[in-house]
Amino acid sequence: VQLQASGGGLVQAGGSLRLSCAASGRTYSGYDAGWFRQAPGKEREFVAVTLWSGPATYYADSVQGRFTLSRDNAKNTLYLQMDSLKPEDTAVYFCVVDPAVSRHTMRLPRSYKFWGQGTQVTVSS
Repeated sequence: VQLQASGGGLVQAGGSLRLSCAASGRTYSGYDAGWFRQAPGKEREFVAVTLWSGPATYYADSVQGRFTLSRDNAKNTLYLQMDSLKPEDTAVYFCVVDPAVSRHTMRLPRSYKFWGQGTQVTVSS
């Protein structure tokens, strides 16, 4: 699976961005998919994931209520709608996919086999 993330950019605090992640090689159908982010000097952290089994979507506490994860299986695309952005949301955002992620380990980067190249999001104060 190849993942191509896009949609990052520079936005003022309180603004919105929508990230997209297009998959090639196979469809998202049947796969667990989500987003991680990494700020300068910090470890990669979980943002959100949608699990095929369930189905269910989970968010990090820091983005709950502000970010919305969705997937369009027909277009093989994953989206992350980010509203009410804060300067602390500044990071490189990575889309991820895996055939089967456990709810117990879904917040760990090592749980995901396929990663996109990352797209930069910068939120100015």
